[in-house]
Amino acid sequence: MVRRQAIFQTSLSRQREQKRPSTKGRQVLAALLRIGWTIKRQVGSHQLLEKAGWSDFVFAFHDREEIGPKMLSRIAKKTGLRPEDL
Repeated sequence: MVRRQAIFQTSLSRQREQKRPSTKGRQVLAALLRIGWTIKRQVGSHQLLEKAGWSDFVFAFHDREEIGPKMLSRIAKKTGLRPEDL
């Protein structure tokens, strides 16, 4: 029974990830800036973003780089980004 439950939970998390399409780095950064994040400093392609009430977030993606659904969900967890924001 426990194994079936684990398989079911895994399939649910995959379905959630599939709802988020892959997106270009430029679009994700623009969405983060729209929801209140600001660039604190930048070194090369690494941008340190800040927002009051949140931990600083390092955004290290090139503009044309595709960010997949799994990475988008990780970014969303740390920044509060929602699919509607993209």
